Amino acid sequence: MNKQQTESFVYKMWEDSIIPELCDYIKIPNKSPMFDPDWEQHGHMDDAVEQLETWCKTQPVQGMTTDVIRLPGRTPILFLDIPGDSDDVVLLYGHYDKQPEFSGWEEDLDPWTPVIRDGKLYGRGGADDGYAVFGSLTAIRALQEQGIPHARCVVLIEGCEESGSFDLPYYIDHLGDRLGTPSLVVCLDAECGNYEQLWCTTSLRGNLTGTLRVDVLTEGVHSGSAGGIVPSCFRILRQLLGRIEDDADGKLLVDELFVEIPEQRFSQAELAAEILGDSVYMKFPWANTAAVNSTGSVYEQLLNNNWRPALTVTGSDGMPALGNAGNTMLPTTSLKLSFRLPPTADANEAASAVKRILEEDPPAFSEVSFEVASTMAGWNAPPIADWLEQSMHKASELFFSKPSVYMGTGGTIPFMGMLGEKFPEAQFLVTGLLGPNSNAHGPNEFLHIEKGKKLTCCVAQVLEDHHLR
Repeated sequence: MNKQQTESFVYKMWEDSIIPELCDYIKIPNKSPMFDPDWEQHGHMDDAVEQLETWCKTQPVQGMTTDVIRLPGRTPILFLDIPGDSDDVVLLYGHYDKQPEFSGWEEDLDPWTPVIRDGKLYGRGGADDGYAVFGSLTAIRALQEQGIPHARCVVLIEGCEESGSFDLPYYIDHLGDRLGTPSLVVCLDAECGNYEQLWCTTSLRGNLTGTLRVDVLTEGVHSGSAGGIVPSCFRILRQLLGRIEDDADGKLLVDELFVEIPEQRFSQAELAAEILGDSVYMKFPWANTAAVNSTGSVYEQLLNNNWRPALTVTGSDGMPALGNAGNTMLPTTSLKLSFRLPPTADANEAASAVKRILEEDPPAFSEVSFEVASTMAGWNAPPIADWLEQSMHKASELFFSKPSVYMGTGGTIPFMGMLGEKFPEAQFLVTGLLGPNSNAHGPNEFLHIEKGKKLTCCVAQVLEDHHLR
Protein backbone atom coordinates (compact mmCIF):
# COMPACT_ATOMS: atom_id res chain seq x y z
CA MET A 1 0.00 0.00 0.00
CA ASN A 2 1.38 3.36 -1.02
CA LYS A 3 1.31 5.77 1.94
CA GLN A 4 0.92 8.95 -0.09
CA GLN A 5 -1.85 7.52 -2.28
CA THR A 6 -3.67 6.20 0.76
CA GLU A 7 -3.50 9.51 2.61
CA SER A 8 -4.52 11.47 -0.47
CA PHE A 9 -7.56 9.28 -1.08
CA VAL A 10 -8.67 9.02 2.55
CA TYR A 11 -8.22 12.73 3.33
CA LYS A 12 -10.20 13.71 0.23
CA MET A 13 -12.99 11.28 1.16
CA TRP A 14 -13.22 12.76 4.63
CA GLU A 15 -13.31 16.36 3.39
CA ASP A 16 -15.61 15.90 0.40
CA SER A 17 -17.96 13.18 1.63
CA ILE A 18 -17.61 11.92 5.17
CA ILE A 19 -17.70 15.23 7.04
CA PRO A 20 -20.80 16.51 5.14
CA GLU A 21 -22.53 13.18 5.78
CA LEU A 22 -21.66 13.27 9.47
CA CYS A 23 -23.07 16.80 9.68
CA ASP A 24 -26.40 15.54 8.31
CA TYR A 25 -26.25 12.51 10.61
CA ILE A 26 -25.74 14.67 13.72
CA LYS A 27 -28.97 16.52 12.92
CA ILE A 28 -31.03 13.34 13.41
CA PRO A 29 -32.11 12.82 17.07
CA ASN A 30 -32.09 9.03 16.82
CA LYS A 31 -31.75 8.29 20.51
CA SER A 32 -31.21 4.69 21.54
CA PRO A 33 -34.41 2.81 22.45
CA MET A 34 -33.68 2.95 26.19
CA PHE A 35 -33.97 6.75 25.93
CA ASP A 36 -36.72 6.84 23.28
CA PRO A 37 -39.14 3.94 23.83
CA ASP A 38 -41.33 5.30 21.02
CA TRP A 39 -38.50 5.27 18.49
CA GLU A 40 -40.59 3.37 15.93
CA GLN A 41 -43.31 6.05 15.92
CA HIS A 42 -40.83 8.93 15.87
CA GLY A 43 -38.99 7.53 12.84
CA HIS A 44 -35.58 9.01 13.65
CA MET A 45 -33.89 5.60 13.75
CA ASP A 46 -35.17 4.83 10.26
CA ASP A 47 -34.01 8.23 9.03
CA ALA A 48 -30.49 7.58 10.34
CA VAL A 49 -30.07 4.07 8.99
CA GLU A 50 -31.53 5.08 5.62
CA GLN A 51 -29.04 7.95 5.40
CA LEU A 52 -26.16 5.55 6.01
CA GLU A 53 -27.60 3.03 3.53
CA THR A 54 -27.97 5.69 0.82
CA TRP A 55 -24.35 6.79 1.21
CA CYS A 56 -23.07 3.22 1.15
CA LYS A 57 -24.91 2.51 -2.09
CA THR A 58 -23.14 5.43 -3.77
CA GLN A 59 -19.70 4.01 -2.98
CA PRO A 60 -18.04 2.10 -5.86
CA VAL A 61 -16.99 -0.83 -3.68
CA GLN A 62 -16.48 -3.90 -5.84
CA GLY A 63 -19.26 -6.47 -5.50
CA MET A 64 -20.75 -4.97 -2.34
CA THR A 65 -24.31 -5.82 -1.32
CA THR A 66 -26.07 -3.41 1.03
CA ASP A 67 -29.01 -4.45 3.22
CA VAL A 68 -31.02 -2.83 5.97
CA ILE A 69 -32.43 -5.75 7.93
CA ARG A 70 -35.51 -5.23 10.10
CA LEU A 71 -36.93 -7.66 12.63
CA PRO A 72 -40.32 -6.78 14.17
CA GLY A 73 -39.95 -4.47 17.15
CA ARG A 74 -36.14 -4.39 16.80
CA THR A 75 -33.94 -1.48 15.77
CA PRO A 76 -32.76 -2.17 12.21
CA ILE A 77 -29.17 -3.07 11.34
CA LEU A 78 -27.12 -2.07 8.31
CA PHE A 79 -25.33 -5.09 6.85
CA LEU A 80 -22.74 -4.83 4.07
CA ASP A 81 -21.10 -7.81 2.39
CA ILE A 82 -17.97 -7.17 0.32
CA PRO A 83 -16.36 -10.08 -1.56
CA GLY A 84 -12.66 -10.61 -1.03
CA ASP A 85 -9.66 -12.31 -2.54
CA SER A 86 -9.58 -15.12 0.05
CA ASP A 87 -11.91 -17.23 2.17
CA ASP A 88 -10.95 -15.26 5.28
CA VAL A 89 -13.57 -12.97 6.81
CA VAL A 90 -13.10 -9.60 8.48
CA LEU A 91 -16.02 -8.24 10.51
CA LEU A 92 -16.12 -4.45 10.88
CA TYR A 93 -18.50 -3.15 13.55
CA GLY A 94 -20.08 0.09 14.69
CA HIS A 95 -23.43 1.53 15.78
CA TYR A 96 -25.64 4.43 14.73
CA ASP A 97 -27.89 4.95 17.79
CA LYS A 98 -27.12 7.85 20.11
CA GLN A 99 -27.14 8.88 23.73
CA PRO A 100 -29.69 11.52 24.86
CA GLU A 101 -28.97 15.24 24.72
CA PHE A 102 -27.73 15.84 28.30
CA SER A 103 -27.40 19.38 29.64
CA GLY A 104 -24.51 21.83 29.82
CA TRP A 105 -23.72 22.39 26.13
CA GLU A 106 -21.80 25.57 25.41
CA GLU A 107 -23.91 28.52 24.30
CA ASP A 108 -22.97 28.19 20.63
CA LEU A 109 -23.26 24.38 20.56
CA ASP A 110 -26.22 22.02 20.47
CA PRO A 111 -26.47 18.21 20.40
CA TRP A 112 -28.37 18.17 17.09
CA THR A 113 -26.56 21.03 15.33
CA PRO A 114 -23.19 20.20 13.74
CA VAL A 115 -20.46 22.77 14.31
CA ILE A 116 -16.88 22.54 13.01
CA ARG A 117 -14.38 24.43 15.13
CA ASP A 118 -10.62 24.07 15.57
CA GLY A 119 -10.51 20.80 13.62
CA LYS A 120 -13.32 19.22 15.60
CA LEU A 121 -16.85 18.33 14.59
CA TYR A 122 -19.23 18.96 17.49
CA GLY A 123 -22.61 17.28 17.93
CA ARG A 124 -24.18 14.16 19.36
CA GLY A 125 -23.13 10.87 17.80
CA GLY A 126 -20.43 11.95 15.37
CA ALA A 127 -17.63 10.32 17.34
CA ASP A 128 -19.92 7.82 19.10
CA ASP A 129 -20.37 6.25 16.62
CA GLY A 130 -21.55 7.76 13.35
CA TYR A 131 -18.16 7.68 11.65
CA ALA A 132 -17.75 3.89 11.88
CA VAL A 133 -19.42 2.89 8.62
CA PHE A 134 -17.81 5.78 6.72
CA GLY A 135 -14.35 4.97 8.04
CA SER A 136 -14.75 1.23 7.41
CA LEU A 137 -15.84 1.53 3.78
CA THR A 138 -13.27 4.23 3.03
CA ALA A 139 -10.47 2.00 4.37
CA ILE A 140 -11.64 -0.83 2.12
CA ARG A 141 -11.90 1.52 -0.86
CA ALA A 142 -8.36 2.79 -0.18
CA LEU A 143 -7.11 -0.73 -0.88
CA GLN A 144 -9.30 -1.30 -3.90
CA GLU A 145 -8.23 2.02 -5.44
CA GLN A 146 -4.66 0.66 -5.47
CA GLY A 147 -5.64 -2.84 -6.60
CA ILE A 148 -4.57 -4.35 -3.27
CA PRO A 149 -6.31 -7.61 -2.32
CA HIS A 150 -8.18 -8.05 0.95
CA ALA A 151 -10.31 -10.67 2.67
CA ARG A 152 -14.07 -10.80 2.43
CA CYS A 153 -15.38 -7.97 4.61
CA VAL A 154 -18.74 -7.82 6.36
CA VAL A 155 -19.78 -4.56 7.97
CA LEU A 156 -22.41 -4.64 10.72
CA ILE A 157 -23.80 -1.36 12.08
CA GLU A 158 -26.38 -1.78 14.84
CA GLY A 159 -28.97 0.58 16.35
CA CYS A 160 -29.10 -0.55 19.99
CA GLU A 161 -25.55 -0.34 21.37
CA GLU A 162 -26.22 2.56 23.72
CA SER A 163 -29.03 0.48 25.28
CA GLY A 164 -26.86 -2.58 25.83
CA SER A 165 -27.27 -4.18 22.36
CA PHE A 166 -30.32 -6.15 23.49
CA ASP A 167 -31.56 -6.33 19.88
CA LEU A 168 -28.28 -7.62 18.48
CA PRO A 169 -28.44 -11.33 19.47
CA TYR A 170 -31.66 -11.67 17.46
CA TYR A 171 -29.89 -10.37 14.37
CA ILE A 172 -26.87 -12.59 14.91
CA ASP A 173 -29.20 -15.60 14.95
CA HIS A 174 -31.11 -14.23 11.95
CA LEU A 175 -27.94 -13.68 9.90
CA GLY A 176 -26.70 -17.20 10.57
CA ASP A 177 -24.03 -18.23 8.08
CA ARG A 178 -23.98 -14.82 6.39
CA LEU A 179 -21.51 -13.59 9.02
CA GLY A 180 -19.07 -16.40 8.32
CA THR A 181 -16.31 -17.06 10.83
CA PRO A 182 -14.29 -13.86 11.23
CA SER A 183 -10.54 -14.21 11.72
CA LEU A 184 -10.32 -10.47 12.44
CA VAL A 185 -12.81 -8.09 14.07
CA VAL A 186 -12.38 -4.33 13.61
CA CYS A 187 -14.41 -2.21 16.04
CA LEU A 188 -14.40 1.56 15.60
CA ASP A 189 -16.21 2.54 18.81
CA ALA A 190 -13.53 2.77 21.47
CA GLU A 191 -11.42 5.30 23.31
CA CYS A 192 -7.94 6.63 22.59
CA GLY A 193 -5.49 7.97 25.12
CA ASN A 194 -4.49 10.87 22.89
CA TYR A 195 -4.87 12.00 19.28
CA GLU A 196 -1.20 11.46 18.37
CA GLN A 197 -1.00 7.70 17.84
CA LEU A 198 -2.95 4.48 17.34
CA TRP A 199 -4.48 3.16 20.57
CA CYS A 200 -5.48 -0.48 20.69
CA THR A 201 -8.06 -1.49 23.27
CA THR A 202 -7.21 -4.67 25.18
CA SER A 203 -10.22 -4.85 27.49
CA LEU A 204 -13.66 -3.37 28.11
CA ARG A 205 -15.56 -3.35 31.36
CA GLY A 206 -18.99 -4.91 31.80
CA ASN A 207 -22.03 -3.03 33.04
CA LEU A 208 -24.78 -3.69 35.58
CA THR A 209 -27.67 -1.28 35.96
CA GLY A 210 -30.67 -1.34 38.26
CA THR A 211 -33.05 0.69 40.40
CA LEU A 212 -32.72 0.82 44.18
CA ARG A 213 -36.04 1.79 45.76
CA VAL A 214 -36.91 2.61 49.37
CA ASP A 215 -40.53 2.88 50.56
CA VAL A 216 -41.28 4.32 54.00
CA LEU A 217 -44.81 5.73 53.69
CA THR A 218 -47.77 5.36 51.35
CA GLU A 219 -47.97 9.15 50.94
CA GLY A 220 -46.03 12.24 51.91
CA VAL A 221 -46.54 13.77 55.35
CA HIS A 222 -45.67 17.01 57.16
CA SER A 223 -41.95 16.95 57.97
CA GLY A 224 -42.49 18.81 61.22
CA SER A 225 -45.07 16.40 62.63
CA ALA A 226 -43.23 13.29 61.34
CA GLY A 227 -39.58 14.27 61.70
CA GLY A 228 -37.84 12.26 64.41
CA ILE A 229 -40.41 9.45 64.10
CA VAL A 230 -40.50 8.65 60.39
CA PRO A 231 -37.06 7.99 58.87
CA SER A 232 -35.91 9.83 55.76
CA CYS A 233 -35.89 7.74 52.59
CA PHE A 234 -32.68 9.43 51.61
CA ARG A 235 -30.94 8.50 54.87
CA ILE A 236 -31.91 4.87 54.33
CA LEU A 237 -30.62 5.01 50.77
CA ARG A 238 -27.31 6.35 52.08
CA GLN A 239 -27.20 3.54 54.61
CA LEU A 240 -27.85 0.94 51.90
CA LEU A 241 -25.22 2.40 49.58
CA GLY A 242 -22.77 2.13 52.46
CA ARG A 243 -23.21 -1.64 52.31
CA ILE A 244 -21.72 -1.78 48.83
CA GLU A 245 -19.44 1.28 48.60
CA ASP A 246 -16.91 2.92 50.90
CA ASP A 247 -18.06 6.54 50.95
CA ALA A 248 -14.53 7.77 51.74
CA ASP A 249 -12.78 6.52 48.60
CA GLY A 250 -15.50 4.94 46.44
CA LYS A 251 -14.04 1.44 46.66
CA LEU A 252 -16.74 -1.19 46.27
CA LEU A 253 -17.23 -3.70 49.07
CA VAL A 254 -18.78 -6.64 47.18
CA ASP A 255 -16.31 -9.47 46.58
CA GLU A 256 -18.21 -10.77 43.54
CA LEU A 257 -17.43 -7.54 41.68
CA PHE A 258 -13.66 -8.10 41.69
CA VAL A 259 -11.43 -10.32 39.53
CA GLU A 260 -7.76 -11.20 39.32
CA ILE A 261 -6.04 -8.84 36.88
CA PRO A 262 -3.97 -10.62 34.18
CA GLU A 263 -0.25 -9.98 34.52
CA GLN A 264 0.13 -8.54 31.00
CA ARG A 265 -2.43 -5.83 31.76
CA PHE A 266 -0.20 -4.44 34.54
CA SER A 267 2.72 -3.82 32.16
CA GLN A 268 0.41 -2.32 29.52
CA ALA A 269 -1.04 0.06 32.13
CA GLU A 270 2.49 1.08 33.17
CA LEU A 271 3.38 2.08 29.61
CA ALA A 272 0.09 3.91 29.08
CA ALA A 273 0.58 5.79 32.37
CA GLU A 274 4.08 6.81 31.30
CA ILE A 275 2.80 8.18 27.98
CA LEU A 276 -0.34 9.91 29.28
CA GLY A 277 0.85 11.29 32.63
CA ASP A 278 -1.60 13.53 34.45
CA SER A 279 -3.79 13.84 31.32
CA VAL A 280 -5.47 10.66 32.60
CA TYR A 281 -7.35 12.77 35.14
CA MET A 282 -6.81 16.34 33.88
CA LYS A 283 -8.77 15.63 30.67
CA PHE A 284 -12.07 15.86 32.56
CA PRO A 285 -14.07 19.12 32.96
CA TRP A 286 -13.56 19.59 36.70
CA ALA A 287 -15.77 22.15 38.44
CA ASN A 288 -12.81 23.47 40.48
CA THR A 289 -9.51 22.75 38.79
CA ALA A 290 -7.58 24.35 41.67
CA ALA A 291 -8.91 21.65 43.99
CA VAL A 292 -8.03 18.73 41.74
CA ASN A 293 -5.36 16.47 43.14
CA SER A 294 -4.40 13.09 41.77
CA THR A 295 -5.60 10.38 44.15
CA GLY A 296 -2.87 7.78 43.87
CA SER A 297 -0.60 7.16 40.92
CA VAL A 298 -1.75 7.50 37.31
CA TYR A 299 -0.92 3.81 36.94
CA GLU A 300 -3.37 2.92 39.74
CA GLN A 301 -5.99 5.23 38.24
CA LEU A 302 -5.78 3.36 34.93
CA LEU A 303 -6.18 0.03 36.71
CA ASN A 304 -9.16 1.46 38.62
CA ASN A 305 -10.71 2.61 35.36
CA ASN A 306 -9.99 -0.56 33.38
CA TRP A 307 -9.98 -3.52 35.78
CA ARG A 308 -11.76 -2.56 38.99
CA PRO A 309 -15.47 -2.05 39.63
CA ALA A 310 -17.03 1.37 40.13
CA LEU A 311 -20.49 2.68 41.03
CA THR A 312 -22.26 5.76 39.71
CA VAL A 313 -25.72 7.04 40.70
CA THR A 314 -27.07 8.21 37.35
CA GLY A 315 -30.64 9.23 38.21
CA SER A 316 -33.32 9.52 40.85
CA ASP A 317 -37.08 9.42 41.19
CA GLY A 318 -39.41 10.52 43.97
CA MET A 319 -37.42 13.66 44.81
CA PRO A 320 -39.13 16.86 43.64
CA ALA A 321 -37.23 19.63 41.92
CA LEU A 322 -36.00 22.34 44.29
CA GLY A 323 -38.80 24.72 43.31
CA ASN A 324 -41.39 22.15 44.41
CA ALA A 325 -39.57 20.84 47.47
CA GLY A 326 -41.92 21.63 50.34
CA ASN A 327 -41.50 20.63 53.99
CA THR A 328 -42.68 17.09 53.35
CA MET A 329 -41.35 13.67 54.29
CA LEU A 330 -41.02 11.77 51.03
CA PRO A 331 -42.87 8.44 50.96
CA THR A 332 -40.55 6.74 48.48
CA THR A 333 -37.29 7.49 46.70
CA SER A 334 -35.46 5.56 43.97
CA LEU A 335 -31.93 5.75 42.61
CA LYS A 336 -30.65 4.47 39.28
CA LEU A 337 -27.38 2.63 39.95
CA SER A 338 -24.80 1.92 37.25
CA PHE A 339 -21.92 -0.44 38.04
CA ARG A 340 -18.91 -0.80 35.77
CA LEU A 341 -17.59 -4.33 36.16
CA PRO A 342 -14.10 -5.75 35.47
CA PRO A 343 -13.75 -7.28 31.99
CA THR A 344 -13.84 -10.90 33.15
CA ALA A 345 -16.43 -10.54 35.94
CA ASP A 346 -19.64 -12.56 35.70
CA ALA A 347 -22.28 -9.86 35.32
CA ASN A 348 -25.15 -12.11 36.44
CA GLU A 349 -23.28 -13.21 39.57
CA ALA A 350 -22.50 -9.59 40.31
CA ALA A 351 -26.18 -8.65 39.94
CA SER A 352 -27.28 -11.42 42.29
CA ALA A 353 -24.73 -10.41 44.92
CA VAL A 354 -25.67 -6.72 44.79
CA LYS A 355 -29.39 -7.52 44.97
CA ARG A 356 -28.89 -9.84 47.96
CA ILE A 357 -26.78 -7.35 49.92
CA LEU A 358 -29.11 -4.42 49.31
CA GLU A 359 -32.37 -6.25 50.04
CA GLU A 360 -31.44 -8.44 53.03
CA ASP A 361 -32.26 -7.15 56.53
CA PRO A 362 -33.95 -3.91 55.42
CA PRO A 363 -33.54 -0.99 57.83
CA ALA A 364 -36.39 -0.42 60.30
CA PHE A 365 -39.61 1.14 58.98
CA SER A 366 -38.67 0.56 55.33
CA GLU A 367 -39.24 -1.68 52.34
CA VAL A 368 -36.25 -2.08 50.03
CA SER A 369 -36.00 -3.45 46.49
CA PHE A 370 -33.28 -3.56 43.88
CA GLU A 371 -34.58 -4.34 40.39
CA VAL A 372 -31.88 -5.28 37.88
CA ALA A 373 -32.38 -3.54 34.54
CA SER A 374 -29.51 -5.00 32.53
CA THR A 375 -26.33 -7.04 32.83
CA MET A 376 -23.66 -6.76 30.16
CA ALA A 377 -20.50 -8.84 30.06
CA GLY A 378 -17.13 -7.19 29.62
CA TRP A 379 -14.40 -8.33 27.26
CA ASN A 380 -10.73 -9.20 27.56
CA ALA A 381 -8.80 -9.49 24.29
CA PRO A 382 -7.18 -12.81 23.43
CA PRO A 383 -3.39 -12.87 23.04
CA ILE A 384 -2.46 -10.65 20.11
CA ALA A 385 -1.06 -12.50 17.10
CA ASP A 386 2.40 -11.46 15.96
CA TRP A 387 1.14 -10.30 12.58
CA LEU A 388 -1.47 -8.00 14.14
CA GLU A 389 0.92 -6.55 16.69
CA GLN A 390 3.43 -5.78 13.93
CA SER A 391 0.70 -4.36 11.69
CA MET A 392 -0.71 -2.00 14.32
CA HIS A 393 2.79 -0.77 15.13
CA LYS A 394 3.58 -0.32 11.43
CA ALA A 395 0.33 1.56 10.79
CA SER A 396 0.84 3.90 13.72
CA GLU A 397 4.43 4.69 12.69
CA LEU A 398 3.37 5.26 9.08
CA PHE A 399 0.47 7.60 9.69
CA PHE A 400 1.17 9.11 13.13
CA SER A 401 5.00 8.79 13.28
CA LYS A 402 4.61 7.27 16.75
CA PRO A 403 4.27 3.68 17.97
CA SER A 404 0.94 2.07 18.76
CA VAL A 405 -0.09 1.68 22.40
CA TYR A 406 -2.23 -0.91 24.21
CA MET A 407 -4.69 0.16 26.85
CA GLY A 408 -7.80 -1.14 28.58
CA THR A 409 -10.78 1.20 28.69
CA GLY A 410 -13.54 1.72 31.20
CA GLY A 411 -16.49 1.63 28.80
CA THR A 412 -18.62 -1.25 27.57
CA ILE A 413 -19.26 -2.57 24.04
CA PRO A 414 -21.56 -5.58 24.52
CA PHE A 415 -20.96 -6.96 21.02
CA MET A 416 -17.27 -7.55 21.74
CA GLY A 417 -18.17 -9.91 24.56
CA MET A 418 -20.65 -11.71 22.30
CA LEU A 419 -18.07 -12.07 19.54
CA GLY A 420 -15.36 -13.20 21.93
CA GLU A 421 -17.58 -16.11 23.01
CA LYS A 422 -18.85 -16.94 19.53
CA PHE A 423 -15.49 -16.67 17.72
CA PRO A 424 -12.76 -17.50 20.25
CA GLU A 425 -10.08 -17.78 17.55
CA ALA A 426 -10.67 -14.27 16.17
CA GLN A 427 -8.20 -11.42 16.50
CA PHE A 428 -9.46 -7.95 17.47
CA LEU A 429 -8.56 -4.39 16.52
CA VAL A 430 -10.73 -2.33 18.86
CA THR A 431 -9.96 1.36 18.54
CA GLY A 432 -11.64 4.71 18.08
CA LEU A 433 -11.74 8.49 18.31
CA LEU A 434 -13.02 9.00 21.86
CA GLY A 435 -10.00 10.83 23.21
CA PRO A 436 -9.41 13.58 25.77
CA ASN A 437 -12.36 15.97 26.19
CA SER A 438 -14.33 14.37 23.31
CA ASN A 439 -17.03 13.82 25.96
CA ALA A 440 -19.22 11.15 24.41
CA HIS A 441 -22.53 10.85 26.33
CA GLY A 442 -22.06 14.33 27.81
CA PRO A 443 -22.25 17.93 26.53
CA ASN A 444 -20.02 19.26 23.75
CA GLU A 445 -19.23 15.84 22.23
CA PHE A 446 -16.81 16.18 19.35
CA LEU A 447 -15.03 14.15 16.70
CA HIS A 448 -11.34 14.92 16.14
CA ILE A 449 -11.22 15.17 12.34
CA GLU A 450 -7.47 14.71 11.79
CA LYS A 451 -7.44 11.64 14.04
CA GLY A 452 -10.39 10.24 12.08
CA LYS A 453 -8.47 10.54 8.82
CA LYS A 454 -5.33 8.89 10.17
CA LEU A 455 -7.28 6.14 11.91
CA THR A 456 -8.97 5.28 8.61
CA CYS A 457 -5.54 4.94 6.98
CA CYS A 458 -4.43 2.65 9.81
CA VAL A 459 -7.44 0.38 9.31
CA ALA A 460 -6.57 0.08 5.62
CA GLN A 461 -3.02 -0.95 6.55
CA VAL A 462 -4.25 -3.62 8.97
CA LEU A 463 -6.67 -4.98 6.36
CA GLU A 464 -3.79 -5.34 3.88
CA ASP A 465 -1.55 -7.04 6.45
CA HIS A 466 -4.36 -9.38 7.48
CA HIS A 467 -4.57 -10.66 3.92
CA LEU A 468 -0.77 -11.04 3.67
CA ARG A 469 -0.27 -12.76 7.04
